This record gives sequence, C-alpha cells and structure tokens, in this order.
Amino acid sequence: MTSQFRVAFVCVQNAGRSQMSTAFAEQAVAERGLADHVDIVTGGTDPAGSVHDEVVEIMRELDIDLSERVPRAVTDEELEACDLVVTMGCSTLSLDADVEVRDWALDDPDGEDLDAVREIRDDIRERIEGVFDDIEATLGTA
Repeated sequence: MTSQFRVAFVCVQNAGRSQMSTAFAEQAVAERGLADHVDIVTGGTDPAGSVHDEVVEIMRELDIDLSERVPRAVTDEELEACDLVVTMGCSTLSLDADVEVRDWALDDPDGEDLDAVREIRDDIRERIEGVFDDIEATLGTA
C-alpha cells in the first residue's frame, strides 16, 4: 500500500476539541500502523494562546499530555490539500478544493466543568474510531 491520506481537525481556537481530536487521531495512526499513510493537520481560524486547562486535565486522565501543545493557525492551502477536514461545529470554512468536510457540531469545552468536558472527550474518541475506519477503507487496509 502506497496511498496517502491527509486529515485535518479544525476549530476556532485550536485549544480544545481539535486538540483532543488530534491526540486521539495520533493514537489511532500508531495503533493501526498507519504512520506511513496518514498525515494529520490541526489548527484554528483564531488560535488561542494555549490549550484550555480543563482539556489538558481531562486528557491527562487518559495519560495523554497536551500541556506542551500550542494552538496554531491553519491556512486554506493546508486544508485544501486534505482529503478530509473535520470541523467541530464552529467553522466558517469555504474551501474551493474537492475536500470532504464533516462538521461534528460539538460543544465548546472552554470554561465547562470537568464532567461536561469528559463527555465531549469521550464523544470525540468514539468519532475518531469511525473516521479511521473510513480512512482504512479508503486506503484499502481494513
């Protein structure tokens, strides 16, 4: 298999939902042996200064450390080079390229209590499994 698949996880601040999605996607890539076949992009349209504290805390419960991650801006060019762009319910993207866009319409974890953030986290983790089932089918590795 020589196919390459590029997936992006995008939200406004790149400080919560897209960071959790990216971390779970990185795990899926490693667990499924897709490191040579899947590129992951993450970013925001108006990045925050840091990942939200409550997100860092609840991801740490799963031994995932987001404390050193830095939200970043993502460009239209980066997104147009993707096969799939997943937005978190806050997107105003208008991509010209033939890119599949899925909007997950997730609540923003910023400022929420830890139980609410855990629910968002667990929803994301489940959705990532579905995304990677689809990616493996596309790549022919399922």
